[in-house]
Amino acid sequence: MRVFITGGTGFIGANLVRLLQQKGYKVKALVRLNSKLDNLQNLDIEIVRGDLNDPELWRQMKDCQYLFHVAAHYSLWQADKEALYHHNVLGTRNVLAAAKKAGIERTVYTSSVAAIGVRGDGKPADETYQSPVEKLIGHYKKSKFLAEQEAKQAAKNGQEIVIVNPSTPIGAWDIKPTPTGETIVRFLRRKMPVYMDTGLNFIDVRDVARGHLLALEKGKSGERYILGNQNLTLKEFLNKLAELTGIPAPKNTVPVWLPLGVAWVEEKILAPLGKAPSVPLDGVKMATQYMYYNASKAVQELGLPQNSVDVAIKDAVEWFLKQNNLP
Repeated sequence: MRVFITGGTGFIGANLVRLLQQKGYKVKALVRLNSKLDNLQNLDIEIVRGDLNDPELWRQMKDCQYLFHVAAHYSLWQADKEALYHHNVLGTRNVLAAAKKAGIERTVYTSSVAAIGVRGDGKPADETYQSPVEKLIGHYKKSKFLAEQEAKQAAKNGQEIVIVNPSTPIGAWDIKPTPTGETIVRFLRRKMPVYMDTGLNFIDVRDVARGHLLALEKGKSGERYILGNQNLTLKEFLNKLAELTGIPAPKNTVPVWLPLGVAWVEEKILAPLGKAPSVPLDGVKMATQYMYYNASKAVQELGLPQNSVDVAIKDAVEWFLKQNNLP
């Protein structure tokens, strides 16, 4: 069976492409004209150059049965507002329209727990919860929420579309890297003297890839499935890194007003003057929340694996050490 995938050069996409190959699927990957192909080197797949908003995209999908729409523009910088909505919302609308025109039998759309938001009572959110869009912090989260609405509407209109919402994946091929991958790199370089009091839901990125394939095979059209595993405070995560590497974990938290103040000055005052900001204001705001999730629906209905997050952290550390010649 032939599969069309967007976002194959990214973290989740690169792991998904490898899994699809292992399972015997023929993979056709859409990549941007300027995309680096490092994550797809030496893989026996067909690569086509193009754009999510190309009105003729359906022609590239015609010979495929299934679609994994994984691609998204990720940025927490407020200056990237227009690009976020262009790629994530309009791009998703166009990709799904192309899939319909091409006769794609079934689509898995990669949303994010960012689109769900966090509960006000601190309890882990599941698929039944939805934060009001105006309470989602930042344009990335808002754009992912609106993109998910595009997928839900297309499913209501008759397309077979299953939605998956990964939490925070950990593992190899985190090429950009993600904010969590960047945290690991900074830790390995001993550049984390303090930490913020926050929490995340972590999952092995290979389980995220398996969750995508399970969603294709077993998911119900129009429904969302959180692909997550273990809720950890950032301190607990850093302690795991310390135990694994022997590098001491930071002991002190940073008061939230300090990074908030730095980020506000950089984005609101210095960035318009031409200085590249180093701390995204929306990223700091997000870190004031505990982003905990409950993935039991995906575990029970799809059979989502719950492999050890410790093993995933070890894989990530080994991959980053190999890639970056750290420290």
